[in-house]
Amino acid sequence: MAFTFAFLNYEVESLLLFTMSAKKYLMIHADDAGLAWSENKATQQGMLHGSINSTSLMVPCPWFYEMAQFAIKNPALDFGIHLTLTGEWKTYPFRPITPTQYISSLVDKNGHFHPKRQQIRDHAVLDEVRLELINQIEFALSLGMKPTHLDSHMYTLGLRQDLLDLYQELGEIYKLPILLSKTLVSYTGESPSQFNLPEDKCFESLFMASMQEFKNGGNSLFYEKTLDHLPEGLSIILIHPALESEEMNQITIDHPNFGALWRTEDYNYFSSEACKLKLKENNIELVNFKSPLIQRLLGA
Repeated sequence: MAFTFAFLNYEVESLLLFTMSAKKYLMIHADDAGLAWSENKATQQGMLHGSINSTSLMVPCPWFYEMAQFAIKNPALDFGIHLTLTGEWKTYPFRPITPTQYISSLVDKNGHFHPKRQQIRDHAVLDEVRLELINQIEFALSLGMKPTHLDSHMYTLGLRQDLLDLYQELGEIYKLPILLSKTLVSYTGESPSQFNLPEDKCFESLFMASMQEFKNGGNSLFYEKTLDHLPEGLSIILIHPALESEEMNQITIDHPNFGALWRTEDYNYFSSEACKLKLKENNIELVNFKSPLIQRLLGA
């Protein structure tokens, strides 16, 4: 296993890492909760009745409040904060939590987040990023949410060293684990080698469908193969489920990657009996940030 969570209790590290390396453990993590009603409903149903066992919420999104209420009513489930600095959809922009006059480097002329990560990489002022992300976390906390972790939408916090440092700082401030990964940095188009990253906190056994897999056989086939060849130790599959709906068709217009069909495939597979059977066949144990084994790793 190439990853240790933040706030690890060193006295139990060796034993627990040995224990985890001897079995296959998996988080099935749904990104983008709060994006839309169709996204929320798919995530909720997948967590209650399917194999989805972790998710993170986008605080600036229109349907965040509904998903936050679900999180509060279901404290046994695993909910994090999907720190958001971009709004990639053509006709469905997001506004930040912070008044725009205080974070002008993060928004366009209409006060919406920029659609592209590169605009954050090239123009974002660090103090403005810090202000907005703290406000996102604090707003979630003010509603009564008790997040288990932090992660980054589109891995925008992996674009620059100062953003990566801030990401780790937020984890330390709120005493929450973060998903730090060279693999996810590479997905942004940046080279992880240019950044100073703590090796013992970088997690690389993660899997996410790409446009190539989506076009060549579909996401379900990719997930079947992933489960059949999952390595021992802890892994994460990152998914983006949503119900098939006109809402998602309109939100994701002109955006086939992570679009409506993609998200429907994710939901259908991870809510299916076929997925449950595949997990059982491969002796895969589902864990998340609330699992006792992970809690022990966290020193909780």
